[in-house]
Amino acid sequence: MLTSCKVIKDTTKVSKETYWQQHVDYTMDVDVDVKKYQYKGKQTLVYTNNSPDDLNKVFYHLYFNAFQPGSQMDVRSLNIKDPDRRVGDRISKLNSNEIGYIKVNSLKQDGVAVSHETVGTILEVQLNKPIKSGESVTLEMNFDAQVPVQIRRSGRNNKEGVALSMAQWYPKLAEYDFQGWHTPPYIAREFQGVWGDFDVTIHIDKNYTVGGSGNIQNPQEVGHGYQDDSKDLNLPKGDKLTWHFKAPNVHDFMWAADPEYIHDVLKMENGIDLHFLYKKTLEAAYLKNWKEFQPKVAELMTYYSENVGQYPYKQYSVIQGGDGGMEYAMSTLITGQRKFGSLFGVTAHEMAHTWFQFLLASNESLHPWMDEGFTTYISNKAENEILKENKENPHAGSYRGYRTIVAKGYEESLSTHADRYNTNWAYSTASYSKGNIFLSQLEYVIGKENVANGLKKYFNDFSFKHPTPNDIKRSMEKTAGLDLSWYLNEWTETTHTIDYGVKSIDNKRITLERIGQMPMPTDVEVVYVDGTTESFNIPLEMMRGHKPTIATVLKDWGWAMPTYSFTVSKAVKSVIIDKSGLMADINLDNNILEVK
Repeated sequence: MLTSCKVIKDTTKVSKETYWQQHVDYTMDVDVDVKKYQYKGKQTLVYTNNSPDDLNKVFYHLYFNAFQPGSQMDVRSLNIKDPDRRVGDRISKLNSNEIGYIKVNSLKQDGVAVSHETVGTILEVQLNKPIKSGESVTLEMNFDAQVPVQIRRSGRNNKEGVALSMAQWYPKLAEYDFQGWHTPPYIAREFQGVWGDFDVTIHIDKNYTVGGSGNIQNPQEVGHGYQDDSKDLNLPKGDKLTWHFKAPNVHDFMWAADPEYIHDVLKMENGIDLHFLYKKTLEAAYLKNWKEFQPKVAELMTYYSENVGQYPYKQYSVIQGGDGGMEYAMSTLITGQRKFGSLFGVTAHEMAHTWFQFLLASNESLHPWMDEGFTTYISNKAENEILKENKENPHAGSYRGYRTIVAKGYEESLSTHADRYNTNWAYSTASYSKGNIFLSQLEYVIGKENVANGLKKYFNDFSFKHPTPNDIKRSMEKTAGLDLSWYLNEWTETTHTIDYGVKSIDNKRITLERIGQMPMPTDVEVVYVDGTTESFNIPLEMMRGHKPTIATVLKDWGWAMPTYSFTVSKAVKSVIIDKSGLMADINLDNNILEVK
């Protein structure tokens, strides 16, 4: 059963004493010149200030301005040790007709012109009068824009020939929350947005097919596979078609357009329509992959809905475009010239972002690990099950990546702002690998069933909101009944590492040692001389309890104690720490000791 938009919106109305978030409704009308890759836009937004503060200013993101020589994105790419190969020095070489821009021509606050200044990728607006707490304001804007050459996420004529990948294409109101305004310059990382409804009208050459966020409102006027075959099309005359979309309760809007798109629709039994838009000029093998992976995408939708929370919208679109894979509201852009496994894999990841960031809208700039890491976790599990890969640990790659960067000395704390990592390698490993391990390692700490139930509680408590790291911690704590403050602090706010070892075996006496700074509960398997085995769990004292386990539970180990000894009932042949491999111990060589 789909949740209605009205019900969805009502769930965000929480009293200011406990939680608040801003709200914005966009109405946009854009007229596209496909030959010049330019468009004119009209935007009216109604912004509601649910904060306890009166606001004297507002800010907009003008992302396309980053694609200009000398921009902060350009300079950052020229100076970082390991630049993204898609960016490199390409921005510095753009001509005037290749750059991106969004130029604000006029802006009014409740019908009266308001002062504004463009500073790089941010529009700073000094309001005529404050938006008082609990009040709404209408902001009307006219703007001109040019689509940049495809370099990063957005752009025209990507490497596979898709004409328009329109992400980050409109003046987007910046987020204001309990931490204040969030206005980082755009340097190619990811995004944050204000929850609201989008009503978007696009006028474009009639030969183009459009897809993206939202539900089409006029299928009979545009055709192109959106039509109900039981009705007659009513295509308007002239050189352009008008595409009208509405996207309820989202925090972004993406669209893509190309004259060679094939448009397939797969209708799921639960009422969700899956849209697939890809170029008919793809090689036969790629076209075959695009046809054959569609039922698997339906399986992904079911898996995520069952294991995190029910998808609440009427459609989801998988669209060929962009520069790799990138998630958006109710949709994704992916490159399409891929083998089946790659096509499925990138879609599995980007679709999972619908839950981790688009429904659980954490701040991707401040906490990218909550976005990329959690997405990697659930998509790894989905791929393992749907493709029947039968991997004992589908997250093994993340553990290898984490251990490598630690060994090389490039690791940085997960608390680092996404823009401020010294290297792209450190950012990626932190966000994807260490963020994934946050959850997979929790399976070791509190048990797999508690993590599975904790994710569902997290979704139920924080979907359509802006959760923080403390919120995922509290969801897991409430589910498991254990204290995880130490875990959140050590894993996300420090670069402390885990290293436990079997120090000695003296007949029936076993001594373990903690070598790394980060403490953990400890699972131990003992193999006796007679060939039998016994499992033990040593709780971490700070947890104030232990995970569900069939192992013998021993006395707590206080974190400050460097060693821990216990006596078993029979002579010991060998001892192994963490047979599951889910603990991110950086030195596995000392995790096992055999009596010689």
